[in-house]
Parts: sequence; C-alpha cells; structure tokens
Amino acid sequence: GFLEDGILVRDIRRTRRRYLCSWAFPWDVATVLPTELLCLLSGFPGVPAARANRCLRVPRLFEAFDRCETRTGWPNTFRVAKLMLYLVLGIHWHGCLYFALSARLGLGADPWVCPGFARPLRRYLHSFYFSTLVLAMVGDTPEPHREEEFLFATAGFLLAVLGFATITGSISAVIANLSAADAAFYPDAGPVRRYLRARGAGGRLEGRVVRWHQHLRAQRKLPAEREVLRHLPRGLRAEVAASVHLAALRRVGLFRGWDRGVLRQLVLRLRPQVFGPGEFVCRRGDVGREMYFIREGRLAVVAEDGVTQLAVLGEGLYFGEISLINIKGNMAGNRRTANILSVGYSDLFCLGKEDLAEVLAEFPHARAAMEAKGRELLLRMGRLDTGAEAAAVAAEAEAERQLRGLEVALEGLQTRAARLLAQLEASALRMALRVQRLEGRLR
Repeated sequence: GFLEDGILVRDIRRTRRRYLCSWAFPWDVATVLPTELLCLLSGFPGVPAARANRCLRVPRLFEAFDRCETRTGWPNTFRVAKLMLYLVLGIHWHGCLYFALSARLGLGADPWVCPGFARPLRRYLHSFYFSTLVLAMVGDTPEPHREEEFLFATAGFLLAVLGFATITGSISAVIANLSAADAAFYPDAGPVRRYLRARGAGGRLEGRVVRWHQHLRAQRKLPAEREVLRHLPRGLRAEVAASVHLAALRRVGLFRGWDRGVLRQLVLRLRPQVFGPGEFVCRRGDVGREMYFIREGRLAVVAEDGVTQLAVLGEGLYFGEISLINIKGNMAGNRRTANILSVGYSDLFCLGKEDLAEVLAEFPHARAAMEAKGRELLLRMGRLDTGAEAAAVAAEAEAERQLRGLEVALEGLQTRAARLLAQLEASALRMALRVQRLEGRLR
C-alpha cells in the first residue's frame, strides 16, 4: 500500500499503477537484471563485479530498516543488531579485498598475504580473521613488505578509526535514548536523595524514597502520564487513556452503568497516584481538595493514634468526597473527617475539586448517590447536625420559593415593559401621521 492524505491505500490496482509510474520501478528492474549470465560468454571474466547491480537495492534495504525500527517494540535492540550487521559486513568486505590483493600479489608470497591453503573455507576464515585484527585495531598482524601492502594496511587502520568512532557514537546514542525513554515515564530518585543528604535528612526517609521509586519501576506504574500524552489531540488522548484505565475505572462502584463515552471523558480528569506503606493519604482536619478512587491495594481508616484500624477500604471503593460536596448539616465543612492510611503500596485515581464539580454538574444522579453516602457516613460519625440540615433544607426551599416569586414578578415586569413599548411605538406612529397631515395642509 501507499499513503494518500495520511490514509493507507491497499487497493492493488492503484498501488500497481502508482509503482509503475514511479522512479523506483526502473531502479528495481535494474537491480534484478541477471547480469551474472554475462560470465557465461567466452572471454568475459567471472568476477563478483558482474553482480554489482544488486547494490542498487541498498536504498530499499535502508527503507526496510527504517520501517522495522519505527514499528518494532524494541527499537534500541534493533539498532544494536543493525550496527553489528554493519560491522560484520564491513569486516567481510575488507576480508574480500584483502584476499583479492593477496591473490594479485601471490598467495603465500610473504607472511603478510593470505597463505595458499587448499580449502576455500580456510582461506576465507584467515582473511576474515586478518580483517578483524586490522579493523579492531589490535595490531597483531604481520608487517607489510610491499608498497601495496603498506597502502592497504594504512587504509584499513584509517577505516578502523572511523568505524570505531561511528560505533561508539551509535552505542552512546542508544544508551542516551534508553535513559531518555526511562526518564519520560519514571521520575528520578537521584535529586531527592541528594537533597535529603544535603539537608541532613537521609537514612530511613531516603530508604522510603528509594523503595517507592523501585516499586514504580517494578510494577510499571507511570505517574507522569499527562506529560507523556500531552502532545496528543484530546480525542486520541482520551482513547489512549481509556484503553489503559477503563477496565479499572469500571470496577469503581460509582461508575458502574455509566456509558463508555462518559468514562472516556472522565478518565482525562483523573490523575494516578501511588502511596507507599504507612503513608497517610489524608488526615482528619485537613482541607479537602481531592477525592480518591482505589484502583489497587488496601487502605485503612485509622484512629487518632494512627495504629488502630477502624475499617479497611479495598479495590473499587472511593473516599474523600465529603469534604468536596456541600452536604447540608456537615459540621466538618470542607475538612477531612477521617485518617486514611495506605497498608501497602496503593494505586489510586485522584480527582480534583474543580473536575469533580464539572462531573457532578453533568451527572446529577452521581451527585445524589455521593451525597447519600456522605450523609450516611456523617450520621455514623455523629458529625451531621440534623437541625442545621433541616434549617438548610427550609432555607433552600424558602430561597427557591422566593426565586420563583422573583421569576413571576420579572415575567410581569417584562410583560408590562413590552406593553409600554408597544404603546410608545403606537404613539410615535400617530405623532408621525399628524405631522405628515400638518405638513400637507401648509403646502
């Protein structure tokens, strides 16, 4: 196929017509011509140069390498394999040139040239070994005696310098790409460790930081998802995020039964966070700015001593919504009402207050469900003022009644204003007619 306006066209007839009209067709025809048949003619030497037209396929080879490198899941491994292929091929060609020069000067004529072995395989292995020593710059080769040998050895050493510089640069680029790809997904623990040591706060705290980073890498947790996906358009970003997190999001009780399109938009607002063992997700009395959905792990609701477990929260549950939702009669206001401690490593989804307000504004049934659960929890903890709740409900009903009264009064005022405007327009029309009649009498 071929690309047309960014879309892959697989129609065979169109592909054939496009290929026959391109420059690649005559070029490919020239590469497959059986030029080696010329060696059958009398007087034509049978040399490898008769197949030199095969080298015209080198651009096709590079194109195939580029496509494989961009499509494989192990691009750095492919680059190293390609580099080793180039290295072996370079040694092979250099060995062929060495054997050709040895045959011209005479096999076994001196210690530098290839010996006159009877078996062709032994000759090839000796030539390959000699070229490996030269191009690897080992230097353990026989000393040249003739001008041709000196020139060949000097050219070989110069090629070796160039080749080693290329290999070193390619390997460095592969290592740099590995480090850059790793840093794009996982944060680096080095700056935090150096900061703790500079401030004299290392030891146990530094160990916790190191173990947290090790857990991220071992479990393939990616806290920097937004930075990785920020260059994608919103629709494609939603598709990628949904393909990764949608299954986990459906396990949350709040989101069961919601449409896939709604969850795709919601997943863009969620931020993954990982908490370590013994780490507090939130403390009682803190100002609440986020709510959390448990994706993996276990969290404990602990007492003020930080040890006694009152309840254990598992996968699919959510918490923290009480301090974000305006529940009538809530004596805690926007403060946290419980201490939540991570038992082990816990993988959570975090939803900010503004994002939660947008979601609840779009889905009133979710707001009602969350308010009902929050009211139940506040009643259980004794932090719900039923009197204040009743007063708030009455005040809301009174405000709603006054609002409806204002709406009725506003509609009446709008009707009177429309009537006055119509009377004014009629008076203006009558005045214009009277002026027109007076002007006619004066004439």
